[in-house]
Parts: sequence; structure tokens; C-alpha cells
Amino acid sequence: MAEQDDVLHLIDDSGAIPEVSTARKWKVAVIDDDHAVHEGTRFALSDYSLHGQTLEILSAYSAAEGRALMRAHPDIAAVLLDVIMETDAAGLDLVEYIRNELRNETVRIILRTGQPGQAPERRVIVQYDINDYKAKTELTADKLFTSLTAALRSYQQLERMVQTRRGLEIIIDAASTLYDFKSMQRLAEGVLTQIASLLNVDCAGILVLRDGGMVDDDFSVLAGSGCYSRFIGSAGSKSLDPDLRAMVEAAFRRREHEFVDHRSVLYVRTGSGREVVVLLQAERDLSETDRSLVEIFGSRLSIAFDNVILYQQLHEANTQLEDRVAQRTRALMQANRRLSAQWLRLQRANGFKNEILGTVAHDLKNPLGVILGRTEMLTELIGTGSSKESVTAQVDHIRDATKRLTLMVDHLISDAMADAFDITIRREPVDVAALVSEVAETNQPSAANKQQTITVSAPPNFVTMCDTDRMREAIDNLVSNAIKYSPIGGKIALVVSHEKNNTIIRIADEGAGLSPEDLGRLFGRFQRLSAKPTAGESSTGLGLSIVKRIIDMHGGQVTAESAGPGQGSTFTVVLPATEAP
Repeated sequence: MAEQDDVLHLIDDSGAIPEVSTARKWKVAVIDDDHAVHEGTRFALSDYSLHGQTLEILSAYSAAEGRALMRAHPDIAAVLLDVIMETDAAGLDLVEYIRNELRNETVRIILRTGQPGQAPERRVIVQYDINDYKAKTELTADKLFTSLTAALRSYQQLERMVQTRRGLEIIIDAASTLYDFKSMQRLAEGVLTQIASLLNVDCAGILVLRDGGMVDDDFSVLAGSGCYSRFIGSAGSKSLDPDLRAMVEAAFRRREHEFVDHRSVLYVRTGSGREVVVLLQAERDLSETDRSLVEIFGSRLSIAFDNVILYQQLHEANTQLEDRVAQRTRALMQANRRLSAQWLRLQRANGFKNEILGTVAHDLKNPLGVILGRTEMLTELIGTGSSKESVTAQVDHIRDATKRLTLMVDHLISDAMADAFDITIRREPVDVAALVSEVAETNQPSAANKQQTITVSAPPNFVTMCDTDRMREAIDNLVSNAIKYSPIGGKIALVVSHEKNNTIIRIADEGAGLSPEDLGRLFGRFQRLSAKPTAGESSTGLGLSIVKRIIDMHGGQVTAESAGPGQGSTFTVVLPATEAP
């Protein structure tokens, strides 16, 4: 039997090396200056497992090494700490360092001492932030298992609380950030960024939106990160990979969150009827705390998206309102300009009325006085039985005054018509040569009274687009002036020609001519010229202003030339032969 007991049984270790587990482990630090304590602890906890997680035991053999270890591993869950090491209070000083300088409030600290009297339990447990205090003699394998399990559960609960608090802080900060976004795309990018920060992991994500007016199987990709960034700006579902599109469409049909393996899907429906799906692909499975935080965050997204939608609607409404205000402002400005123009026309009409009244009061007074005086003289002659010749002479004077008065009234009426606001030009084909000849024939009696001759040179059948009545009036004014200012026996020439698509009408006389001052104010209203009518005819000063107005309305021009006083003058009218486009 002894020989059998002495036989060494070798274990075959030629098998395959077990794969290193990638599952998360509980980190436990053993800080003690006794190497045997480290070995005993590792042996006692070699098969320890809690919630499917095993232990990763880290060792430090002094308080100084313990400080370095705690700095390097802030995620240590529990510490088995010896009180007496380099000094009698080295362990207690390390507790102060962990809690106060490293500010690590979640790690669970279990003090172990071989000399309980050196550091009384009551004082230590009250004065120092530790979680348990055990003598090494009483810390058996079972007691160690119990104490460590309680510490790890406490650490797990605190870690969840810390994660939840950190997540809620991120959500609160994210809410203020997300509500500041004014465009849907910027909001979508912010959502993916905030979720990655909330989970504290690198993840690929995509956010899609389905509007209420879209077809059920269509949606828009607003944002993407990681491997999904290539889909940013996609117009619809057809641009996505088949598997990815199937997951998104399933989320729209399911209308609820889903957490499977490393993939998380959030479904959000906004108050305006739009639907949002966020798909995340993380490096690790999400914990219950992570999922709860993601669900809380998702519930806030509806408000954020509606906020952006309302902002966009408000911006569009504001833009439309600004356009309407601008249109209304332009309309008011146009109306104001029309009113200003009407006011100017009214002022002009009022001024013209005053001028007419002044002319009537001044120019018509003389002929009326002549008529009245001659009528009284005629009455006396008839009463005294005067000769027929005397009576006839007075009647002739009355007739001449009446003619002058009639001519003045005609001029006033013509000028009033030319200044009327609603006057129009009616263009029609006109034989200008025939029109000029007709005007010359009409003025022959007046010219004959002064022994003047009128000659007309015009090609026959020469057609020009103009208003017959207005042009007759303008030419008649020019011919009447030529007769009025030409001397007895003078010659008046009317010439019509065609030059460069224009009709040219020239009226030349041998009258008193025009001074430079006369040429500068010739076509103004109520202008008195230096030359006087050769037979004492009266003048209102309106004839040439009426001529210019008529020619201007035809799109032509009228000019006057004179070699100087006593050398006659020539008036030239230029008319477009055809109607301007």
C-alpha cells in the first residue's frame, strides 16, 4: 500500500489549451505584506463565481504598492486589506487615500488584521469608511466567501446607481443640447452621439425617419455612424442593405424597443405622427441599467423631434409672413407712388387752371373791350343817321375782334385737351402730304389778307402712322404762326420729305426771326417772344407748347432754327413713319 501511495500520477496536459474567456470578471485586490495570505486567499477563492462572473485577483505587498494598484485599476470591486504593513496604520492610511484622494466611493473595503487589539474594531469601523473588519484567525474559507459575496453585491448595486446617475446626467445634458438643434439632420446626428456617450461604448448606429405622408415601406436616413455612415443622405429604404432594411422595417411594424445580443433597436413615435427608428450595434451586450437609460432617453426623443418640426413649421410660416409683408409693403409703396403722382397731376391741373383763368382775364379782356366799344359807337352812328360806310367800318371792327376772340378760345380749348390726363393718340395710316396741303388751303384766306403766298412741296401718297386730328392741329398752329409773324407780301414754304424711316415736315417763313433767348424758351407755355405779329394779331403764348406736346406724344420731336432777328425761321417736325414697337 505504501508503495502505491508513493506512486506519482502524472496528469496529461497535452490536450488543447482552453480558450481564454472574454467574459467580465470581478476585480478583487489583496493588499498584505504576508505572501502566505495571498496564496491562501487565491486557493480559497479559486472556484468562486457570482452571477456567472469569476474573480481576477490582483496583489500588492505594501501600502505603497496598494496605492499604485488602486490608481491603475479604478474598477476594482473589493479590497482585502491588511491593517499593519510598513507601519502600524499603513492599512488605515490607505483607506483614507482611497476614499479621500482617489474619491473612489464604490469599492468595498474589508479590513483584515492579525492583531485585533492593535486597531480596535469599534473605533475603526466608525472612524474609517470601511465595509467589514475581520481578524485573520476568524476569516475561514466560508467566512471569506460570505464577506466577499456581500461586498460584491453591494458594489454591484452601487455601480448600477452610479451608472444610472451618470446616465441621467447625460440625458439631462443631452436634452438641452438636442432641443437646441434646428434641423432634423443635426438632431439625428446629435441623438447618435448622445447615445454613444450614454452607454460609454463605441457603437455603430443609424437613425431613420418615416413621415406621415410616406409609403409604409419607405423612409429617410437622417444620420449614421460607424459602418452605417455610408447610408447618410439616402433617399429611401432601397439604398440600405437587405438585412439592415429588414431590421428597420420590422421595427416599424413592431413599434416597440428591442434588445438582442449586441444590437439595440429604439422605436419613437412623435406627437405629429412621424416615426423614428434608431438601430445600434455595440461591442458588448447592454446591461439592464443601460437598457433602462436608453429607454428613458428614447422617451425624450419624441419631444426633441416635434420641437424641430415645430421650429421648421414656424420658420416656414415666418418666411411666408415676411414674404406677405414684403409684398404688402411693395403694394403700399406702389399705391403711395400712384397717390403722389396723382397729387402732382392735381397740383399741375390746378396750376394750369389758374394759368387759364389768368389768360382769360388778361388776353380776352382786350377783344371784349373792342367789341363793347365798337358796339356803342355803332349804336351812336345808327342813331345819328350816319352813312353806310361808317356803319360798315364799325361792323368790320367788331367782326375782327370776334374772330380774334374765337381764335383765342380755340387755342385755350386745344391746350386744355392737350393737357388732359386721359388723352390718347390713335394711330392710323395718314397721307401726310395731303394733310399738309389741306392745312395750307385752310390758311390761304389769312395769308391772302396779308398778301402772302404759301407753297407746298410734298410727294403724293406718302403714308405715316399718326393721329390725323392731332397732327392737323399741330401743323395748323405752325402755319398760323408763320402767317402771323411774316411780313406783308412774305413767302411761306411747306416741305414734306422722307429720311431714314422718318417723316420730315418743314415750315419756313420770312418773318422777324428768333433771337437766342427766344430759341431757349420757344416751346414753353405762355411764353412771349421778342418778335411781334406783323398785323397786330394777338397771341396767347400757348400754340407752340401745344405743338410740342402733340409731337412728343407721337414719339417725334419738333425744333426751330433761325439765322437771327429779321432773317425768318424754320420749324422742323420729325415723326416716325411707322408705329414704335
